[in-house]
Amino acid sequence: MSDKNALIQPDRGQKAVTIHLVTRDGMEQFLKGLPVPQRAALDAQKFVGDAGSHAIVTDGDGWSVVAGVADPAKLTSWCLGKLADVLPAGTYRCAGGEAGKAMLGWIAGQYRFDRYRSDPSEEGPRVLLTTEVKAIDAMIAEAEATELVRDLVNTPAEDMGPGHLEAEAESLAKAFRAEVRVTRGEMLEREYPMVHAVGRAAGRAHAPRLIELEWGDPKHPKIAVVGKGVCFDSGGLDIKPGAGMLLMKKDMGGAAHALGLARLIMGAQLPVRLHLLIPAVENAISGNSFRPGDVLRSRAGISVEIGNTDAEGRLILGDALTRAGEKEPELVIDFATLTGAARVAVGPDLPALFTREDSTAQEILDAGLAVDDPCWRLPLYDGYREYLKSDLADINNAGSSGFAGSSTAALFLDRFLPKDIDWAHFDTFAWRPAARPGRPKGGDALGLRAAWYMLKARYGGAAAKA
Repeated sequence: MSDKNALIQPDRGQKAVTIHLVTRDGMEQFLKGLPVPQRAALDAQKFVGDAGSHAIVTDGDGWSVVAGVADPAKLTSWCLGKLADVLPAGTYRCAGGEAGKAMLGWIAGQYRFDRYRSDPSEEGPRVLLTTEVKAIDAMIAEAEATELVRDLVNTPAEDMGPGHLEAEAESLAKAFRAEVRVTRGEMLEREYPMVHAVGRAAGRAHAPRLIELEWGDPKHPKIAVVGKGVCFDSGGLDIKPGAGMLLMKKDMGGAAHALGLARLIMGAQLPVRLHLLIPAVENAISGNSFRPGDVLRSRAGISVEIGNTDAEGRLILGDALTRAGEKEPELVIDFATLTGAARVAVGPDLPALFTREDSTAQEILDAGLAVDDPCWRLPLYDGYREYLKSDLADINNAGSSGFAGSSTAALFLDRFLPKDIDWAHFDTFAWRPAARPGRPKGGDALGLRAAWYMLKARYGGAAAKA
């Protein structure tokens, strides 16, 4: 991760290259104010003001950038992301001094994951100056949370096992004076039997655990944030094909999102009592793997028949959500890379969102659109509960139909939370298969900022003004 504080700086008149923001429709007017050589330079570069394009023109003894955007008065989070990636190292300012939401993309566009490279990039930073001094800290915090998710998801499973997720939670706790409790071994087997069953085959080196972090004034509203922490998913005895395992280091992407959201909540001193829960496992294969056809106990007392060992994420989340509900929070948010069905339904860019309350769904959807982190709501349709019926147990972990896979997974989770708790479930991909401006290929935060801005709007405090 880069030093974010070095990438966005208050504008105090420092020497900087100017970035002129234009639209295709506004090009004619913009050109009227330029000398002939600069107009010729733009023409030679075939620049017509299309959003996402840019050109370089000489400016006296120096040079400036002309960048196309959809609307200079309403900059998006990602409209400067490409510039931050391709411009030479140096210091820049937007004409007029304001960059708004685009500050996030400026920082995130310079993200590099080079932990394993023998020749990491030594390219200098691109610094953006802004007159919006009060917004800098909040934008840096969002960028840090986003890049935390990216770093955790991009790290291979050997270096990002259950113990590493525990270490990340401990690091957050130390930074924000939170309390951490970790349940392992025989106690895990007794108290969180489904977490133990899924993770026991990984052995001592990657032993399963339930990680909890608590922070904030107990008098404040209680909220729980839960993240699926499957650090690698072989599929278990219902083994995935080799091609299906290639990206399974990212199956802890839900845990990464939960850690990122916890960081934002604590860093902004949001007036809530936070309970973070991460069931951390590796779904491995060994002589003691849980099997298709087994019936597992759960913390909630619900018996679960295993229809498919590759539907393990919902099992560990079931125990974690039960624990979350015992604290009687008014809101639970969980993140999980839960189903391929969600990706078929809405693709890689849109987290599938499930909520019990229409108003909660609308708050999250509105927040996501406002900060360029869109989500798409899918149904918790009661009629599909019959797909989870079991002949042996209270419920089956795999649907009996090939239909509505993401909805049936969400309905499974719904069984493990008290009905009176407001709940939002993000079935997110946590991965970007192709680069976009400000968003390189690889691990990424999808739904994180939508959830954060919803929380800021709902719970207010100083964070709502940031």
